[in-house]
Amino acid sequence: MRRSRSFIPTTKEIPSDATLPSHQFLVRGGFINQQGAGLYNFMPLGKIVLEKIRRIVKEELDKAGCNEVQLSFITPLSLWDRSGRADTMGKEMLRIKDRHQNEFVLSPTNEEAMVELVKNRATSYKDLPLNLYQINTKFRDEARPRYGLLRGREFLMKDAYSFHASKEDMVREFDMMESTYKKIFTRLGLDFRVVQADSGAIGGDGSKEFHVLADSGEDTIVVCDSCEYGANIETIFETDEEIDALNEKSYEELQTKKIDEKCSCGGELSFKKGIEVGHIFQLGDTYSSALDAKFNDENGKPKAYEMATFGIGISRLVASVIEQNHDESGCIWTKSTAPYMVNIMISDIKKEAQVELAEELYSKLQDSNVEVILDDRKERFGFKMKDAELIGFPYTVIIGKELANGNVQIFDRKTKEKISVSVDDIYSKMMELI
Repeated sequence: MRRSRSFIPTTKEIPSDATLPSHQFLVRGGFINQQGAGLYNFMPLGKIVLEKIRRIVKEELDKAGCNEVQLSFITPLSLWDRSGRADTMGKEMLRIKDRHQNEFVLSPTNEEAMVELVKNRATSYKDLPLNLYQINTKFRDEARPRYGLLRGREFLMKDAYSFHASKEDMVREFDMMESTYKKIFTRLGLDFRVVQADSGAIGGDGSKEFHVLADSGEDTIVVCDSCEYGANIETIFETDEEIDALNEKSYEELQTKKIDEKCSCGGELSFKKGIEVGHIFQLGDTYSSALDAKFNDENGKPKAYEMATFGIGISRLVASVIEQNHDESGCIWTKSTAPYMVNIMISDIKKEAQVELAEELYSKLQDSNVEVILDDRKERFGFKMKDAELIGFPYTVIIGKELANGNVQIFDRKTKEKISVSVDDIYSKMMELI
């Protein structure tokens, strides 16, 4: 992509309601723009990042034997009445009527709809297990949408639902999906923890959350410094006073609050701030019984499916990467989420030698399937450099004054180091870094 042909409207202005780094930098860097309260459009750079995350999630789920489907975004309210959630979901579930006065909801989640999809189609224990997932738009009418993509009303979510002939098999799938989620977040380059959690409005017997560790996280979690143990404070503290008080504390105040108890492994426990990006639930027969969804077991007797459900916030992950990886200048994307791996910057577009080298390197990297953008704009060097830091390309090749000595510079966004490389070695050096 040539920068002169791209739509990347960067700005110095910080949105008045943007308090978190991800909200500020994603808007300023031209990744997203606000359509309304809690509603965001993804512009070209944002769409690239979104699709990269989506692809990684899809690849790992497909490897795990899950089947992708796509359900209607609008669900009949009658399904939610039958499961009993029409009332428990409250005002977060937006209800609408069509011209015939039939009632529907904009789906905040899809347990009921997925049960209806499988019901009367997987009728024997021989048809099980099944794990069906979709990556689709969801809507929750948040009372106070804020924090940009971290708490919007419309968002992209991966939701999966598994169906089993026994509880033992459901638990096996639950454990396998926990392992799959770990692979996903590791591939995304994130520092995360798995924590014991409360099932909330989804229901079921047990659940685990996946938190990206970030000083600006909304949730407070307890983690061990010696093992993988982690827990949401909702599962530890008994009163909403206690829970709210801890969640409202900043990361630095929390570091002074000591936990006297030790982990079962003997390690020290401490408070951390986290952003919830995934949640998995053991549902049992909560929904299948309510919706009369059954199969015939080995003895030919009808039995309700044992179920589990698994969610990942795809658009939420876009913001979470930046909450964990940024500095005062802007975004620092992980290599697996960066919109472009390499930014080639021509310092002076009027210098023929600079343009010629940039075009040559641009073609070579493209031919090698490297995600590369060529900044060929007629702008000042300082302006282009600030843009590169704001957007967060992992590497920027600066073709400028050093070309007279046969060298160019490579700017590493994460370390902010600049190294000089000879023109003859620049292509091989970039391939080595990538």
